[in-house]
Amino acid sequence: MRFRNWWSAQWPTRRSRALDLSLAGGTAAFDAVWLWFAPQEFWLPPPVVSICSAILALGLVLRRHHPVGVALYQVVWGTVTGAGGIASLVILYSLGAYTASRRTVIMVSVAGYLAFLAFPGPTATDESFLALTTLGVAFTALPVVLGLYMGTRKQLIASLQERTRRLEREVHLLADKARAEERTRIAREMHDVVANRVSVMVVHAGALKAVATRDPERAAETAGVIGDMGRQALDELRQVIGVLRQGEQALPLSTPTLDDLHELVGQSTSAGLRADLNVQGEERAMPPAVGRTVYRLVQEGLTNVHKHAGDADTRIGLLLLPEAVEVEVENAPPDGRPDHGLPSGGNGLVGLQERVVALGGTFEAGPCENGGYAVRARIPLPAS
Repeated sequence: MRFRNWWSAQWPTRRSRALDLSLAGGTAAFDAVWLWFAPQEFWLPPPVVSICSAILALGLVLRRHHPVGVALYQVVWGTVTGAGGIASLVILYSLGAYTASRRTVIMVSVAGYLAFLAFPGPTATDESFLALTTLGVAFTALPVVLGLYMGTRKQLIASLQERTRRLEREVHLLADKARAEERTRIAREMHDVVANRVSVMVVHAGALKAVATRDPERAAETAGVIGDMGRQALDELRQVIGVLRQGEQALPLSTPTLDDLHELVGQSTSAGLRADLNVQGEERAMPPAVGRTVYRLVQEGLTNVHKHAGDADTRIGLLLLPEAVEVEVENAPPDGRPDHGLPSGGNGLVGLQERVVALGGTFEAGPCENGGYAVRARIPLPAS
């Protein structure tokens, strides 16, 4: 089992295993035959040199994981026995391609080059030192340089592949994040369009039922308000669905104005809520995102009063500053529990906080000291 694990760890793929085994076997056979019949003589007989060359070539099976060890083995074994042919070139190439340290590659290559100059072989003594030097450089430097180039190229390709995989993972994560944000935005928009409008319509329907017999004019007025609110809800819902289907630029989302805020407060007061809107500062057009957020803040605040405080006195404050807009919706303690039974999902205030924080503002909501409840937000205005 241990040998099997070692065998599997030597090669990353079956293709690399087949390549190294066939390369070692083919090189061993070629060097053995070539050096058997080569005219050059060494200290040992040709059959012995041939066998030693085959043994050296078989070491190529370890060239990927142990390139330095195989290269040192080639320097020592080849110098002593005179073995080495094509296997020596492949070993030097593997040294440059699979060794991480460039300093180690240079040191081992220089050691092999010096060993070649010191022990050139008996028949090479007739050649000049310059010829030996040139021959040693050619047969040592060229395969090493080629191996360094191929090793660097493989590392570059591997790094590019890893970068591609990392970018793909990041794209998937960004897509998941975008889908989550889109779901959150859809839920927020649907809550603003449906829940708030329908909640106030339910309150108006309760008031209509109460006055239908004794005050027909008031009942007709309330029915008209319910119809107006229903049409507004349908129009806003159509805009939201259009954006979801065709993108942000599909339909121009209208920017609420101060008149829309007065109308919104008027719809609540017609349902029996005692609400007062106080605007301070210079009235001017607000950016679309800020205007819609201010409108949703007042809308959600009034809806919460209808749900939890009934007809409690409510004060809506709007402070228009040169650098920001401050909104406050505060209601007095309720006289009793409302009897309309409106459900509360608990997502309205969370959506408001998300809107305000997205614009760089601050948001807070909580009970007051007098027993009431307040929603406050400050939204900065972009520089002109």
